[in-house]
Amino acid sequence: MKPIEEQHIAEPGLVVLDITGGDEDTVRAVMTALEERWATSGIGPVRRVPGEPGVRARIYADVLSPGREGP
Repeated sequence: MKPIEEQHIAEPGLVVLDITGGDEDTVRAVMTALEERWATSGIGPVRRVPGEPGVRARIYADVLSPGREGP
């Protein structure tokens, strides 16, 4: 697995996040948390790569726009 590198976003805007987790529930929980913080592309499909452990998903987020409030 590739190392995770923290990066600072110098200017706010659109970001693309590739999420890798051990199972679908974990990856969906991460996407849900991001959706609450920023305007995102929503809970996307979770995929498995044959021969590699875990699952992956991609989400697009606009860090300029706040997420949804409340339930």
